[in-house]
Amino acid sequence: MRHHNVNRKFGLKTGPRKALMRSLALSLVTREKIQTTEAKAKELRPFVEKLITRSMADTVANRRFLITQLGPQGAKKLIATIGPKFKDRKGGYTRVIKLPARMSDGSKMAQIEFV
Repeated sequence: MRHHNVNRKFGLKTGPRKALMRSLALSLVTREKIQTTEAKAKELRPFVEKLITRSMADTVANRRFLITQLGPQGAKKLIATIGPKFKDRKGGYTRVIKLPARMSDGSKMAQIEFV
């Protein structure tokens, strides 16, 4: 059964959608705070939180998985700085703050950052 297994599609096929999430996650990891649309921020949150949970245990398998998702620099920063920072926390590593709508097209904007 596929109960509760619906994600936002953003009008993209699977490959471009995965690339979008990986790109947003890499930007968030490197800058630690990004501004994007509210829907993308809400979709990015569980993706990044799973990566942070993986980065807490520095095993070869976790390191390789993070490299496939974020590349070597993103994985290195996750394992070296962000993972140990949240070692004692059980979850909820990010927060989404709503911002005013974008002037050009009126889309809802949000800021996603680490807690």
